[in-house]
Amino acid sequence: MFFSVIIPVYNRPQELDELLACLIQQNYSNFEVIIIEDGSVEDSKTIVKKYHSSLNISYFVKENGGQGFARNYAFERAKGDFFVILDSDALIEPNYLQAVYEGIHRDQLDLFGGPDQDHPSFSPVQKAISFAMTSLFTTGGIRGKAKNVGGQFHPRSFNMGISRKVWEATQGFKITRMGEDIEFSIRCISFGFKSGLIPEAFIYHKRRTSFSQFYKQIHFFGRARINISRFFPAELKWVHFFPACYFIYFWNTVLLNILIPPIGNILFAGLFMYWMAIFLDALLKTKSLKVSLLGLIAANIQLLAYGQGFIEEGLKKITNNSQE
Repeated sequence: MFFSVIIPVYNRPQELDELLACLIQQNYSNFEVIIIEDGSVEDSKTIVKKYHSSLNISYFVKENGGQGFARNYAFERAKGDFFVILDSDALIEPNYLQAVYEGIHRDQLDLFGGPDQDHPSFSPVQKAISFAMTSLFTTGGIRGKAKNVGGQFHPRSFNMGISRKVWEATQGFKITRMGEDIEFSIRCISFGFKSGLIPEAFIYHKRRTSFSQFYKQIHFFGRARINISRFFPAELKWVHFFPACYFIYFWNTVLLNILIPPIGNILFAGLFMYWMAIFLDALLKTKSLKVSLLGLIAANIQLLAYGQGFIEEGLKKITNNSQE
């Protein structure tokens, strides 16, 4: 099996350098690498040149159109039997592609996804964000499961693969942002293709390096979940409403502690118990008091930002529907 490893890049040459260094170390060697520079101001041309002698690598530059269409651009030029999609902010172990190869054959998969986790070199904030994005006590708890709520596993584009047959049948991503990877996964499955999680094919996902960047990203994710429901209404599950409920509960607690303290204190007690559960979960997983405290902050940012984006886009959808 010949893999095409596809990496869209937007102003992240240093991160790409680190990922390409990981690809040199792969035990499985039958692959090409396709880099799509998606309208970057800070391009990766010099970085890519470093690896021409050690990797079968192609580098393309296009106008900025978003990561979905950048991947489609790569699909059209890929030579592989299977396309492996990675975000530029990923790090992988030397056995990553071998794990993908074995998982595809073992489970006869047409598309796959792998989990993500933090790397020892990550900063405390990055580790805290990684915890928040994978904890059972946040929406991250459903990301690394073998099945999505109510159906098959929906691969995410930070660590995803599809067969050439999938590309030929679907023609790739229909949208380029706002949940493009989940929409694509659902559509692939609707074509009858088999999806699955390959637990051994994990990546170290850097994500954002500050809480302000994290907030913006997760707010966008909340909006994206509503956007996906425009294409597949049945895919909006009860679990997706949890951050919005948390958002409402949190701010009602703050408001009532100011206006009606006795009621506000009761609500705060529930909030405090939930925070303790998150903190203890972080402490068990990270073994670090500092990362656990930061993890509690990151979890709150994730739930509040996602909930806010979900509510804003949901109201927009309801308003647009009522006007039609």
